[in-house]
Amino acid sequence: MFFCIGNRNYGGGENFGSILRSSIWRQGLAQVLIIGASKGIGLETTGQAIAAGHSVRAMSRSTNGMELSNPKLERVNGDALKSQDVESALNGVEVVIQTIGVGLGDLLRPVHLFSRATRVLISAMEAQEVMRLISVTGFGAGDSRTSISRLQRVPFRLIFGRAYNDKSVQESLIKNSALDWTIARPGVLTRGRRTGNYRIIDEPALWRNGIISRADVAEFLVRQVDDRDYVQKSPVLVN
Repeated sequence: MFFCIGNRNYGGGENFGSILRSSIWRQGLAQVLIIGASKGIGLETTGQAIAAGHSVRAMSRSTNGMELSNPKLERVNGDALKSQDVESALNGVEVVIQTIGVGLGDLLRPVHLFSRATRVLISAMEAQEVMRLISVTGFGAGDSRTSISRLQRVPFRLIFGRAYNDKSVQESLIKNSALDWTIARPGVLTRGRRTGNYRIIDEPALWRNGIISRADVAEFLVRQVDDRDYVQKSPVLVN
């Protein structure tokens, strides 16, 4: 298995634990809270985190429909916009993976979910001194917006503009926090299988759009529980 950063191949796991702050990272296992765990990237991440040996607390407004059962899985029904729910879910957690999303119908009206939920989360994490945050936004959020091609720019703004305006606010909140954050910016998501063969583009000059499966995005997120190479970085993920 390999990953590419720019034009360089990166062997999975070769730098794991390069900067370690706790015995949890030294052991390679953690108590992980996944917010938005019931579908999409969140559900894929939940399954892969459990398979990697982590204990997972899966939080969404309804976890009843999750087709996962494992002794290492704890289901928590909660609202990412409610401070009490988030604070409770953080108890005993070392790492948070944030994978919230909106439906297609929500794209037709102003979107504030990403920024509001992130404000709640950052406040709760800082108060409880849970420092590791891994968050999913997308290619086109924040400073990656300028890398969208001219051909894609107009349709992107028309369809996804409201959501990505809020994702940009979300990214700003995360970057201005005191947390040890990593922001993952996947390209166009597919339902394809997990391949382990995708590009992690960290250099802004090389950012571009592309496709990537939700399963491969989930693999990157789970790797970041142990891997400190992308702390305070926001790479683009594409095939």
